[in-house]
Amino acid sequence: MHYRYVLLSETDGRFYTGTTGDLQKRLDQHAGGRVRSTAYRRPLKLLYDEACLAPEDAYRRERFLKTGKGGRYLKNRLASSLCELWENTSRSTVLE
Repeated sequence: MHYRYVLLSETDGRFYTGTTGDLQKRLDQHAGGRVRSTAYRRPLKLLYDEACLAPEDAYRRERFLKTGKGGRYLKNRLASSLCELWENTSRSTVLE
């Protein structure tokens, strides 16, 4: 099983999208600062994940979600969660 996941940085309010074969291990790496692209953006919150049987499907989905259309899809899909997070986080942190 391969997973496509989306993290939200509580530092800058931006998304990080990734793909992995072991979701829990990868999340532990992100939380421990062992992933260069997210180490300075911690803390991170898992917003969304999808499971795919084939790694090619997971990578294709990740590429889509990194496009403008994919980003809009993601924001619409997670609208309720993002509003709730926004209400529970300081406005300046999320909007920067």
